[in-house]
Amino acid sequence: MVTVDPDALSQVLASVDLRVGVARRTSLAAGELLPLAPGAVTLIYVAEGSVHGRPPLNAGCLLNVDRASHGLDVDLRGGREHLVEGDAFLTLGSRGFALQADVAASLTVVDLELSDTTAQLSALLPEHITVTGFDALEPAAATLAENLGNSRTEVCPVRQGDPVICRMMATTVLLSVIRAWAENGCAPEGWPSLSNDPFLDKVVEAIHDEPGRDWTVERLASVGAMSRSVFAERFRAALGRSPADYVTEVRIDAAKRMLEAGQPVSTVSRELGYASDEGFSRAFRRRTGMTPSAWRMANRTAVPA
Repeated sequence: MVTVDPDALSQVLASVDLRVGVARRTSLAAGELLPLAPGAVTLIYVAEGSVHGRPPLNAGCLLNVDRASHGLDVDLRGGREHLVEGDAFLTLGSRGFALQADVAASLTVVDLELSDTTAQLSALLPEHITVTGFDALEPAAATLAENLGNSRTEVCPVRQGDPVICRMMATTVLLSVIRAWAENGCAPEGWPSLSNDPFLDKVVEAIHDEPGRDWTVERLASVGAMSRSVFAERFRAALGRSPADYVTEVRIDAAKRMLEAGQPVSTVSRELGYASDEGFSRAFRRRTGMTPSAWRMANRTAVPA
């Protein structure tokens, strides 16, 4: 069984940020299909019944859990083609997919939209994750998943602040699915390397360790022991964006956490290396659509509710 570095896993989980997390309860009659469109990130929890995938869910790593004893057996070859009550499934939408009910089934379906800072998730995870026995591995998150979207309108309620609450609940379930997958032996050797390149991994780690440092391309290239031109090309090829754009994403992600913790805008701006509060505010708004002050107020207001 592959052991994942706890600090590395924590870093991945901390980087996950959703723009949208909208849940609905869907009932399927025996034989009925639930299509999952390509490009759509979707989280499924089986509340009742059983379903199977089209194409089949017999690839990848399945966690086989004895619910009576909570004993765990990891089958790295896959093998179980059906999801039953208490199982969870995540697809990142790299291709079209569908679930078909074996018998009458009730599913919690969570439509997710990842923020820019979470775009790297698709490079870290397989195209879909299956966690069998999710209710035994993560009972609190499973209870939350079962009740998400369980309303008359089959969407989050419309009270003030509820979209934020629903997004936070969906984030909790998503993080629990990723954690169950990674902690129980399904992650590949070396996970969570973004680049499969130890020199680039050193650069990524340095950016996350010190997001407020004055990271020029030359300085980042020196961390990776490469020339400026070779580094810039390899970084873009591996991570799908320029080094400067990645530094900005990491900074804004760190800013969100600092603002949520109640730190003043000026403090966040200074610690993250911005020359002025105005420059930080412009960068934050370009990435999030909100000013730092507005984002902090919206997120801090939502927590007590």
